[in-house]
Amino acid sequence: MIFALFGILITSVGISQASAENGVIEVSTDKLNYSDGETMLIFGEITNMVSGDQLSILIQSPNGNLVALDQLTVGEDDQFSTEIKLGGKLMNLEGIYTIKVQYRDHSTTTSFNFGGVTNPHVTELDEVIVEDSVIEDEIIEDSFIENSVIFDSVVTATSVSVQDSTDLISYEITNAKLLNVIPDLDAVSLLIYIETTDEGSITLAIPRSVLDASINDGDDEFFVLVDGEEVDFEEIRTSVDRTLTIDFLAGTEQIEIIGTFVIPEFGTIAAMILAVAIISIVAISAKSRLSLLSRY
Repeated sequence: MIFALFGILITSVGISQASAENGVIEVSTDKLNYSDGETMLIFGEITNMVSGDQLSILIQSPNGNLVALDQLTVGEDDQFSTEIKLGGKLMNLEGIYTIKVQYRDHSTTTSFNFGGVTNPHVTELDEVIVEDSVIEDEIIEDSFIENSVIFDSVVTATSVSVQDSTDLISYEITNAKLLNVIPDLDAVSLLIYIETTDEGSITLAIPRSVLDASINDGDDEFFVLVDGEEVDFEEIRTSVDRTLTIDFLAGTEQIEIIGTFVIPEFGTIAAMILAVAIISIVAISAKSRLSLLSRY
């Protein structure tokens, strides 16, 4: 009798632990190692998802840049899958890439190894297409590649548009180039990626609607990390924004500003920017190929 009761107790505990996994996202890939030009299958399962909702999939390169973004609707069987072609201008580094799947407050990650872009050459056809659409391609290149490493953050020479926020972050930077600004929902922070030429500083006027730190209805201090190390900084506060001046050393790659509120990590504007980019590139490519065919 004692052994029987003990067995029932163990079984009950096991069932309780299994049911506690509801809401956890499971994600996998069809392989661990990939080469340039291969197509990767990402698939998984999520439970207790509201019908019609979407989950987001992002891929980060070894240096932390976001190189791919997708949003999926999960089927009635709670399964999801998508295919990503590897390589190109954004995904060209060799190393370990991170896949993050997020749905509301739930997220999980996995990783894969990518061999990098081995032969980034331009074919004769590509040269003709570029020649035919140099003006249009230059606009897309400036807007979606050079000025922004990812599709959901647009960086210009003086400001940054971060995802769902209509309020711009103004900035000035010395001895470096601002590459990207990404909200981190889990850490309640902004991740700022830079490329330095020497030691310098960056000043950011951050709207409180984008990032803020508060406690008991009053202002709280930000925490600033430069490549993972906490640093001191100067700050000027107004009712609408908080301006931070942060020094950095040569070789610095990432600055993280941690607060208590940050805009959502994914949203409609990110999807709109991605859609506009894809439609524009497809339209220009089609136009250029038609122009090429007409020549012959």
